[in-house]
Amino acid sequence: MLRKYEVLLIADEVVCGFGRVGTPFGSHLYDMRPDLITIAKGLTSAYLPLSGVIVGERVWEVIERGSEELGPMGHGWTYSGHPLGAAAALSNLDILEREKLTENAHETGSYLQEKFKKSFENHPLVGEVRGVGLLAALEFVADKSKKLRFDTNWKVGAKVSAACLEQNLIARAMPNGDILGFAPPLSITRKEVDDVVKRTTKALNSVADLLTKEYSWKG
Repeated sequence: MLRKYEVLLIADEVVCGFGRVGTPFGSHLYDMRPDLITIAKGLTSAYLPLSGVIVGERVWEVIERGSEELGPMGHGWTYSGHPLGAAAALSNLDILEREKLTENAHETGSYLQEKFKKSFENHPLVGEVRGVGLLAALEFVADKSKKLRFDTNWKVGAKVSAACLEQNLIARAMPNGDILGFAPPLSITRKEVDDVVKRTTKALNSVADLLTKEYSWKG
């Protein structure tokens, strides 16, 4: 459809790129053929700031023709192509390839998704378990059968995130809704996944007890 009507497809791979979902990019996983791809986080694993845009042939041909007719397109900034950022990216990409971290994200990520579903989908707090590769989320609901959300004033997502931190586990409370996000290191092992599940279970049970006491929540 996009090709038929000459609409460009832009893939935001800032989070999903460089192995996070078990393939080099999320576009590979879903057989997408974007014209532009935005990249950042996984490019240097955040050791140094660096971002970029991968330009497809269809867009590049237009830029190239325009440059020949009108002169080079001005797209540089003061810190573009900084050598330290570029060096960090090259070293990071070498590690990704040498240690087969994308393959690990696929294999261990499949294990993580399986363990999360088995361990959490029947928990009274959890309305949905979702994810792919080493990217996962738990969404919390007040009523599992009706999929009713919690009162936003209860801040359930933030409470679970704080409870995880008490278990020495970092999991992010997402900004929209009571959702807890997980993005473990690409080097994580199955044993460490089991540990994440154990700590998360303790955090969930702790918050469930708290909600029952403070708000008379019945699950």
